[in-house]
Amino acid sequence: MYHGIINIYKEPGYTSHDVVARLRGILRQKKIGHTGTLDPDAEGVLPVCLGMGTRLCEAFAGETKTYEAVLLLGLVTDTQDTSGRVLADKSREAASLTRDAAEEAVLSFAGGYEQIPPMYSALKVGGKKLYELARQGKEVERKPRHVEIPSISIEEMELPRVRIRVDCSKGTYIRTLCHDIGEKLGCGGCMEHLTRLRVGQFRAEDSLRLDAVEALRDEGKIAEKILSVEQVLSIYP
Repeated sequence: MYHGIINIYKEPGYTSHDVVARLRGILRQKKIGHTGTLDPDAEGVLPVCLGMGTRLCEAFAGETKTYEAVLLLGLVTDTQDTSGRVLADKSREAASLTRDAAEEAVLSFAGGYEQIPPMYSALKVGGKKLYELARQGKEVERKPRHVEIPSISIEEMELPRVRIRVDCSKGTYIRTLCHDIGEKLGCGGCMEHLTRLRVGQFRAEDSLRLDAVEALRDEGKIAEKILSVEQVLSIYP
C-alpha cells in the first residue's frame, strides 16, 4: 500500500470522485481520498491522499488556492457558469463596457468580501445539499461568508471575456466571484472556464495526469512521485 500525497492534474469531464475511483484501480488500494472538490468541467491541481496520508485530507482542504478563470460578461445563469440555464442575456450592456471599467471592477475584489454561496454547491442547509434543492427548483436563503482574496489580476482581456488569476482562501467560489463582478458592472457575468493552478504547496507544473500515473505504475516508478507524510508536513513549524 502507498502512503502519502500524490499531485494529480484533474482533466475536464472527470469528477473528483471519478479521479479517486480510477486511482484505486491503478494503485490497487482502497484507502484514497481527495483534498477538495473541483467541478467536472474544471481542471487542474487535485492533491490526493493515499493510505495513512488520508488523515491529512481535511487539513489540505483548508489550504489557500490559486485559480485561473475566464469570466464571460453579459450572461447570467442559474449555476453561475456557462453550463447552466440562462437567466438573463445582457450582451448589449456588456458590449458598451470599457476596458477601464472592467479592470476597475475586477481589481476591486482584492482583499476580503462577503460572498453568498451559490445554490449549485455541496453546502448543506437543513441537512440537504444546496444543489439537490436547486435541482428541485427550490432556492433557499444562504448566509454570506467572508472570503479572502489576497491577490487578483487580469491576465488577458478581450471583452466580453476577461481571463483572471485569483489567490483565495478556503470556501471561495470562483463562479460566484465571476457572477459578483458582473453584478458590479451592471451587465451580469458567469464563469466560462476554470483551472486550479495551486493548492498550498502543490502546483500544476508538478502534477500528473491519470494516464501518466498508470504508465509510471507499469514502469515501477510511481513511488517516486508520492510525497511522504513527513515530506508534506516538513514545511510547517
